[in-house]
Amino acid sequence: MAGSSFGKEFQISTWGESHGPGIGVVIDGCPSGLSLCASDIQKYLNRRKPGQNAYTTARKEADEAEILSGVFEGRTTGTPISILVRNTDQRSHDYSQIKECYRPGHADYTFDVKYGFRDYRGGGRSSGRETIGRVAGGAVASALLKELGITVTAYTKAIGPYEIPTEEYDLSAISSSPLFMPHLGYSKKAEAYLKECMEKKDSSGGIIECIIEGMPAGIGEPVFQKLDALLAHAMLSIGSVKGFEIGSGFSASRSKGSLNNDAFFMDEGKIVKKTNHAGGVLGGMSDGSPVLFRVAIKPTPSISSMQHTVTSGLEDTQISIHGRHDPVIVPRAVVVVESMAAVTVADLLLQNMHSSMDGVRRFYL
Repeated sequence: MAGSSFGKEFQISTWGESHGPGIGVVIDGCPSGLSLCASDIQKYLNRRKPGQNAYTTARKEADEAEILSGVFEGRTTGTPISILVRNTDQRSHDYSQIKECYRPGHADYTFDVKYGFRDYRGGGRSSGRETIGRVAGGAVASALLKELGITVTAYTKAIGPYEIPTEEYDLSAISSSPLFMPHLGYSKKAEAYLKECMEKKDSSGGIIECIIEGMPAGIGEPVFQKLDALLAHAMLSIGSVKGFEIGSGFSASRSKGSLNNDAFFMDEGKIVKKTNHAGGVLGGMSDGSPVLFRVAIKPTPSISSMQHTVTSGLEDTQISIHGRHDPVIVPRAVVVVESMAAVTVADLLLQNMHSSMDGVRRFYL
């Protein structure tokens, strides 16, 4: 299987299956001397682990990070960093009833067509547990970005019909909301909505927004390696993400140039913008303002309502998914979005060091 690696200079390669012995990541290209320990990674893993509230799967996993290589005496060595998280609460028998069925909304059918077999125990590589490796890699990337004064913050903007207006954000409320929403009032409404979905044996989707602050201008490339293009690649590689927009996004198509253009002006000797419709990216490169984007997450496909499908023997049938599943993926995906954004930016920052002779001279002369 190809395609399990992301990045060039700062590269992550995830590995493992949902119901295998463990899951993890190998990080290549992290500079030496970065302060790092297992607790730094654990903080991020704790934000995505299951069983934390009524809106996540009841699967109980400690998701404890073990650093196997690349760190010595609390600092990175410059060699590949390998991180392992062991699976401890698999219930493979929960999936025996769907062994021969293609679950609607899942990768069962396409996986079978491509490889000639599939791991029906939770989806194998297509499982949401694959994101553990992404989050561990993102924790390391975030530590690198912190050294450079760059922060990445993601949160739930919407659950189902409940979307928080930007002007009503209270970012301090994110950690107090079980849905990681920056408004406790909207969080309560969304929680009630999810309870209704659960009672009806259904699920919900939502929107995650992410802001990257402290970005210097000029990060990214003007053609195929655009900052926004790579962010889109990173986000759409996350399972259940069905849409990406940056800045004004699709609403820009309904605007006018006179309204959508971000005017420049001087502020204490620096070039800044009066607005940020571009989302912090111009011509594929960061413009020095916050990078702002959103991703659309589809409803959890594993629902206990009866659904029509077919078997691997090409027979029509019906299926009801049982076992332990999230009624909404969005809250646990927040840190995944944040992590993949951090990996993308860390990679482009390292690439940018040799984009001009001035940068090369500063390093070697």
